[in-house]
Formats: sequence, C-alpha cells, structure tokens
Amino acid sequence: MRIIFMGTPDFAVPALKALHAAGHEIAAVYTQPPRPGGRRGKELTPSPVQKAAEELGLEVRHPASLKGADEQALFAALRADVGVVAAYGLILPQAILDAPSHGCINLHASLLPRWRGAAPIQRAILAGDEDTGITVTQMDAGLDTGAMLHVKKTWIGNDTAGRVTERLSELGARAIVEVLGDLSAYPPVPQPEEGVTYAKKIDKSEARLDFTKSPFELARQVQAFNPSPGAYFVVGGERIKVLSASVLNREASEDTEPGTLVNRVYSTTGVALSIPFRPYKALAVSCTEGYLKLHTVQRAGKKAMSAVEFMRGNGELIGLKAEE
Repeated sequence: MRIIFMGTPDFAVPALKALHAAGHEIAAVYTQPPRPGGRRGKELTPSPVQKAAEELGLEVRHPASLKGADEQALFAALRADVGVVAAYGLILPQAILDAPSHGCINLHASLLPRWRGAAPIQRAILAGDEDTGITVTQMDAGLDTGAMLHVKKTWIGNDTAGRVTERLSELGARAIVEVLGDLSAYPPVPQPEEGVTYAKKIDKSEARLDFTKSPFELARQVQAFNPSPGAYFVVGGERIKVLSASVLNREASEDTEPGTLVNRVYSTTGVALSIPFRPYKALAVSCTEGYLKLHTVQRAGKKAMSAVEFMRGNGELIGLKAEE
C-alpha cells in the first residue's frame, strides 16, 4: 500500500521500520519539528522518527500544524492509500483524516476503550492494571474513539513504563503489518460504550512521592514514572529520584512517622529486622501502611546507584523525614 506515516517518539519507530521492511511504499513521513536538545539544551534535535526515516531514505515533513489549507493540500497531493498514525502529537483535522482512500489508522497503546488519551501506559500502571495492549483503530474526529480493527494484549507485571512502552512498540509494529497485509480481513468493530476511561497527560507534580499514601500506590508511581518524569522525594535538602522500589509490610504497632528514611525494616511476616550499620542491607521509607523499600535511586546530577551504594555516602540522611 501507499502510506503516509505519522509519528514522533521512539514508540513509533518499530512500526515505521516494519512497514518499510514489509514492502509498503512510504510516500512521506510526518513528525514533530526538531526541538531544542543536546547537552546545552539549545541545539535543534530531530525526533526519533525523523532520524529513522532519514536513515531509510524517506521524505520527512514536520509542519507545526495541519490546520491550514495549504498543508492539507500538500498532504492530499500524496494520494496515499492509508495514513498510519503512532503517537504523532498533533490533532488531525477532518480533511487530513479523509484524504487517504482508506482513511487514517491509529496505533494506540491501550486496550480501548480503557485509557483513551495522552498517557495510557502510565495511567494503566498507576491504576494497577494487570494487562495492557495495542489497539489498531480506524480514526475519527474523536479522542481515540474510532472503531477497532485489531487488538494485541500483553501483561504489565512489574515492568516500568519504559519497558512496557518498548514491548508495546514492537507489538504495535507487528499489528500494523498484519492489518495492512490484508485490510479487508480486519473489519471495523465499534468500541464498547462501557469501560471508557481517560488517560490525561502526566503532570510533573504527580511524580513527587507522598508517604501518607499506601506503599503499594507509591510503588506503582515509581514503576509508572520510570524513565520520565521520575518519582522522587526530598530529604535533608537532597532530591532523591527513585528508579525501582518494592513494598514491605510492618507491624501495626510501629510508630515511625510516614516519610522517615530508615535502614531498619520489617519482613512481610512482621518480624523486625535490625540491619547492621555495615554493610547496609536495606533502605526504606516509612509509609502509613508499611514501607517503600528502595532498590535503585539517583541523586540530582549523579548516576543511578543501588540503595547500598547510596547508603555508604549518605548515612547522615537516615532518620530524617522527607520534606512535604
């Protein structure tokens, strides 16, 4: 088929490469304009999709908007059979949706109608969903409301949002190749009216850990915000990013204030463990209902390190309470 591909982040790259490898004709690749980046944050950096498209020798376009008549005419002039959209980042006007003979098809990283919107992977993890997946839809004017063509399901488990995204990107690449291999074999099915949820964009303020919450909820925050924006807390004036963590229960009689950094934890059976001063075997933060055990952390401007490594150089922080 003759395809216009529209995508921006790493998530979309496997789908572009898979369609190209499958022999489809990529008429043009649309992506977000280069953004400031680099070490100094001033160099214009092309998107991952632009880099991949240029390596494949494909034409790349990155208009700031598709609302103008001129851009819409340029798009229609490509005379594509189908538009494939994967995390493009711009709203498509109806004229764009209608231009390809088979319309536009979207790769969405959730099991629709659950988690329509901007941050489906993170929201699924935060909600404690066991599964997620890829839904291929026939796009319409709504927000991820189009009829479903194909669904592929996968687990979440204890994987971070980064690892789930990588897995879904590969799953999406396989799904779109299957659909475009024989479009007639995938008739559109309307989305169910029940079970609709919305995955609003992640706000950076959500990444700060509140230790009055359940450690289970906090562990999901750590999982959902790795790699970005990164769950964190502040103790002793130090901003500590938490890259991996788990839950430890504690006895109801324990009176450590929530938010206290400790190196004495309780096992899941409720037996108190007194951790020797050297070597450190555990690092945790007291919560309302237990402990959040920290496995991998990162100080501002430093490399990620294990909890044991952190404790060797920051023992003075033990016993301090996280700032609110």
